[in-house]
Amino acid sequence: MIMRILLQFPEGLKQKALAHATVLEKQGHSVFISASPTFGACDLALDEARNIKADKLVHFGHAEFHHVDFDVEYISYQIDAPTVLLPESLERLAPYKCIGIVTTVQHIHQLDGIREFYEKNGKTVVIGKPYGFAKKAGQILGCDIGSAATIDKKVDALVYFGGGIFHPLGAVLATTAPFFVIEPFQGVIERFDGYRDIYAKKRRARILRSIDAKKFGILLSTKNGQHNAALADVIKRRIEAQGLEAGILTANTFDFESLDNMLEFDAFVNTACPRIGIDDTDRTRRPLLGANELMDVLRMKRELEDSAARNGPSLNL
Repeated sequence: MIMRILLQFPEGLKQKALAHATVLEKQGHSVFISASPTFGACDLALDEARNIKADKLVHFGHAEFHHVDFDVEYISYQIDAPTVLLPESLERLAPYKCIGIVTTVQHIHQLDGIREFYEKNGKTVVIGKPYGFAKKAGQILGCDIGSAATIDKKVDALVYFGGGIFHPLGAVLATTAPFFVIEPFQGVIERFDGYRDIYAKKRRARILRSIDAKKFGILLSTKNGQHNAALADVIKRRIEAQGLEAGILTANTFDFESLDNMLEFDAFVNTACPRIGIDDTDRTRRPLLGANELMDVLRMKRELEDSAARNGPSLNL
């Protein structure tokens, strides 16, 4: 059947877009290429597909995130990463008998071979299960690190195999075991758990900067897998219950320069992709809090108010 098709690629695969479109056009299809950024299968170009009256959206680079009311084909795009660093990693992992291994969907087909290598070299290998958005054992997403978290207490160390630091950063912040990254494309083996202290300090700083905030902007994404209106409503009620003000701000992709122009807000609260609270908190002039961080702020505000009520106003001498 001849169709109108919209192709969607993450940044790392956009250079392959025309080649895929050409193949489909030779089959008789009308093909369009989304030029918008995408952050995963939580960020499908559904509005674009409907606006151009596409029959199907073909999404490259990610597995299905959750069901949507549209014909979507997912092409996860397997990549054979070089494994030449595995022998070198044995020295770094020598103190650890039992290791857990995680990777992305692009390399999940290599996981059995990696496990076999370590087991042949005397390691006990554990592969964890994801929470729900990721679909395969050992797979992690930026927002689903279950394959690491579910085995954190069962292993002596965790090992991420794959490109970049986006995926392992989410996993290392949600775990406690020693954490190593094997980056096969850059030829790097790195001890990674030092990031835990860095981000813990950043989190504490955001909370302290928000103690005096009186007006909060709540970020509500319209992306298919990031829309959480119920959480935004709960947060707004919690803020207002403490005599503070809040507004819900909607966008498909938040522009942080535009947020900075909303000068009446003292702090922002994220209900969209949880990675905004990890990766983008330094991009606004005012604090950008997660929902749990906001609860800490509101609790601290109550404690300060209760203390002031008991002890009276302090004297500035």
